[in-house]
Amino acid sequence: MASQGIADFLLPEGFTAPGRAAVLREVSVVTEAGRLALARVSGRVGPPRTAYADRGAGRDADPVVLVPGFLAGDGSLGLMARALRAQGHRTYRSHIRANVGCTLQAAAQLESRLETVVSRRGRRVQIVGHSLGGMLARGLAVRRPDLVAGIVTLGSPMLAPAAHHVSLARSLDALVRLSRAGVPGLMSLDCVAGDCARTSFEESRAPLPPEVGFTAVYSRRDGIVDWRACLDPLATPVEVRSSHVGMAVDPSVIAAVTAALARHRAGLSPAAGDPA
Repeated sequence: MASQGIADFLLPEGFTAPGRAAVLREVSVVTEAGRLALARVSGRVGPPRTAYADRGAGRDADPVVLVPGFLAGDGSLGLMARALRAQGHRTYRSHIRANVGCTLQAAAQLESRLETVVSRRGRRVQIVGHSLGGMLARGLAVRRPDLVAGIVTLGSPMLAPAAHHVSLARSLDALVRLSRAGVPGLMSLDCVAGDCARTSFEESRAPLPPEVGFTAVYSRRDGIVDWRACLDPLATPVEVRSSHVGMAVDPSVIAAVTAALARHRAGLSPAAGDPA
């Protein structure tokens, strides 16, 4: 098993957790955030000069819901949301304050959120999900294609959720122990080894309807998950050079997300010159 209590089926053969030293690659998040700051200063990324509701992209683009990764909340994708709004997208928070609860309950909460956004905007949404957030997005796209026009996953280990660094395994163990001790709202053993885990895993592997666009952004420099587990065979793969955490702030990742959203909207295959 990848960690005490985590089910074997979450780590299929052929995938491995990044080594202990791999997490050192994550320090590059400082550089990646710095590049975003420089991009803002140079005017390549920044607030729109006019309200996005008045911009052409804002009128035509699908609403975009951003979903944070494990242990994170909506604030972790705040800079990406700001950059997408600067390009005319209407962005929405997932209303996940901390992604540490039962995955099925988180999916149900996210489904309710999507229903609200779709009702308000009158059109299906696109979802950008970081890590675990991408896995939630894919499961919802399978169950509710009437709500989802496309998904972009960022470092989401769809094929092997347990192929993650030992630091995450320890965090999972801690959440399970706290849940056993009676702390509410946390992942329980069922979420990592029982029916909850199996249902979530199976949904994240099920076929997607052809009308739902799917792009999987991954990085070989990922120090948290096995990058090979992010290569869903049903997705358009887009490689970036970013740390796992840095995918939320790296300008090259934001460019890849923007290109993917446009492709999904247009129903096109990726072009050779798309950001990667």
